[in-house]
Amino acid sequence: MMQTVLAMDPIVFWIIVTVALVNVTGALLGTFLVLRRMSLLGDAISHAVLPGLALAFMLSGTREPLPMLIGAMAAGLLTALLTHLIHRYANVPEDAAMGVVFTSLFALGVVMITRVASQVDLDPGCVLYGVLESAALDTRPLFGIEVPRVAVTLAVTFAVTAAFVAALWKELKIVSFDPHLATTLGINADRVHYLLMALVAAFTVAAFEAVGSILVVAMLIAPAATAFLLTDRLHWMALIACATGILTAILGRNIAAVFDAPVAGMASVVAGGLFLLAVLFAPRYGIVARKLAHLRLGLRISGEDLLGLAYRWQERGTGAPLSARGALEAAGGGAGSRLALWLLRRAGLMAKSGRGLRLTASGLERASKLVHRHRLWEAYLARHLPLPDDHLHSPADRMEHFMDSDLQRQVEEQVPEPHGPSGAPR
Repeated sequence: MMQTVLAMDPIVFWIIVTVALVNVTGALLGTFLVLRRMSLLGDAISHAVLPGLALAFMLSGTREPLPMLIGAMAAGLLTALLTHLIHRYANVPEDAAMGVVFTSLFALGVVMITRVASQVDLDPGCVLYGVLESAALDTRPLFGIEVPRVAVTLAVTFAVTAAFVAALWKELKIVSFDPHLATTLGINADRVHYLLMALVAAFTVAAFEAVGSILVVAMLIAPAATAFLLTDRLHWMALIACATGILTAILGRNIAAVFDAPVAGMASVVAGGLFLLAVLFAPRYGIVARKLAHLRLGLRISGEDLLGLAYRWQERGTGAPLSARGALEAAGGGAGSRLALWLLRRAGLMAKSGRGLRLTASGLERASKLVHRHRLWEAYLARHLPLPDDHLHSPADRMEHFMDSDLQRQVEEQVPEPHGPSGAPR
């Protein structure tokens, strides 16, 4: 099957595979950077490896992976170490120390690359922006298949990263959530930290020829940040981040073909777009989801206020229906109260009675439970807080909407049976 795909369009296939390898590897590393609130450090390392790369070029005169990897890892570890030392001993905020270190090293790297670009085969644009399309043409035979050299390098990087995450999953998990607990349990948090930073530096080197040291930041952070909004479980976050990276690779290449744009740049745009969609529509943390949750909560409270008003009105025994206008004004008025009333009538909890409103049988049962919770809170507050009687209704009115069965049972155990105005238990 793979040979069929390669025969159809090998360049497109390997471009997608290359970007997918970058994204999945970055997603695994980025998961722990995002959890540890160290996304900027990943950005810093991806920029600060430039002087290490330039120095490796100056000493070796070649772009072979080994000297580049050694130079980049040294620069990446130097970035993390300098940031840590400046933050600890110079009493400078960590983000400020990080900003100074990585911008200084990045500027030094640009100067060094510019100086040596004419002496070695090094293109500053390649380092900064990547040459994904050209990299896919530089192939090597592997098991009878022509495979891009950069894809082989990225596959090895992914395998090492996956092995590192699998071997140190427990340690990474504890260090990410509570480094002090990790130290208490005998885990060397600093060692785990620097190993992670070394892998970030190695990943940056492996990816820079394909997507550049600037665009690699999007691949490192965006899929993990997207997954962070979609789940609260670490293993699911890692899997979703990897799946997001693969989807980004496929969409990025196809959209780039439509608009005749660079694949790496378009993949970064797609990664940002998927993150934006998660920001807006994530089921729990998305802006739309939170707004809808607030709307549902507001409608529930308004509806329960209307039920309580109708119950107390019928409790007086006047025989007259509750005025809809008066009920809406007492519930706060506005579109929310009107919508809540419409929902109550649609649910069969309230119905028209002449020119007013009355509770149905199901509405009466639900309202009775609501008013009972309200009076429980009044009795509880009167017993445990030195409040005058006329100050009990307002806090009880707010608290009645957030009382589940367990809390109600606990309150009932501490207060006498509350009574309504007629003396009957409610």
